[in-house]
Amino acid sequence: MVVITFAFRYQPIRNYKNKLLQPTLLFLLGLAVTQISGCESILGYRIGQNKSGATIERITNSPIAIPLKFNSANEFSQGLAAVKINGKWAYIDKSGNFVIQPQFSLSESFSQGLAAARMGRKWGYIDKSGNFTIQPKFDLAESFSQGLAAVKIGGKYGYIDKTGKIVIPLQFDEAKPFSQGLAAVEMGSKYGYINKSGKFVIPLKFDSAESFSEEIALFKIGAKWGYIDPQGKVVIPPEFDEAKPFSEGLAAISIDNKWGYIDKTGDFVIAPQFHWAGSIYTGLAGIAIADQIGYIDKAGNIVIAPQFNNTYDFSEGLVSVKRGSKWGYVDKTGKFVIQPQFDSALPFSEGLAKVKIGNKYGYIANPLK
Repeated sequence: MVVITFAFRYQPIRNYKNKLLQPTLLFLLGLAVTQISGCESILGYRIGQNKSGATIERITNSPIAIPLKFNSANEFSQGLAAVKINGKWAYIDKSGNFVIQPQFSLSESFSQGLAAARMGRKWGYIDKSGNFTIQPKFDLAESFSQGLAAVKIGGKYGYIDKTGKIVIPLQFDEAKPFSQGLAAVEMGSKYGYINKSGKFVIPLKFDSAESFSEEIALFKIGAKWGYIDPQGKVVIPPEFDEAKPFSEGLAAISIDNKWGYIDKTGDFVIAPQFHWAGSIYTGLAGIAIADQIGYIDKAGNIVIAPQFNNTYDFSEGLVSVKRGSKWGYVDKTGKFVIQPQFDSALPFSEGLAKVKIGNKYGYIANPLK
């Protein structure tokens, strides 16, 4: 039975002349609530008993915008979401209507007007009408970023433009998305950075490397992580055991199993003290103390006390959090706006969030919108 919380309470059912009627009514109501759990707006009730008799509590509205009926699903991007139903992938709009009918073996989210989709064993790219503008011929295909997409044929990656033309030859062992005009690539177990002409701007010399974010990129030499600028100059030496990209001016890093935050000069803004730390989004970051997750602001002040088993990042004013075995959503004060009830719940994107109950996925609307 799905239980979804409303903010008001019904009066108790009580004082029946025939006492046998009361448990019968409760059983039938419980059965009815169970049966309506697949409706477009799921209504839940908590049925109980107190000294006055039976109680029925209708618990808050978590508006199901698109019914939970998909076997798998992606987040909304550019107005559409890829979903899987009856073994095939398709695309729906924000009303849940099929815009592109189920037909693909696999499909990815739209980016820059195109989405990677697989037919049989090969990947190509479709437009929002579902037509292949780049025919399926790749072993792997990544999303477009800054006009180019990484593709793989026969074990090597290169880059194509939106016409499908290979503009940077297939030669890399790994190829990451372009960001700020550069892409991290791997050749012969070393990483460097190329520009959109395919020329190496930063030579192959790192053991690992990530995409640029806020004009700085992560790199790894040996077992340590540091940061470089777009010219390849080391701006923060490799001295961290783990590290994350910069976000809103700060980066989460780990030293000796403790996480803290540095600024772009490498100075500690928040000293290493947490068991885990996430990137900052909309002014807040998830942190773990012992096995509980809460949120801090950019000064390191705890604004939501550690109390969750798992979390994602804030998006559109809310964050999905796991308490016990269920997921719900809290606002920036830590107040539950949508009570824990889902088996999984992802961040909001374009006003909708992917949620799962049992083995089915659907979407809920952001109540703050």
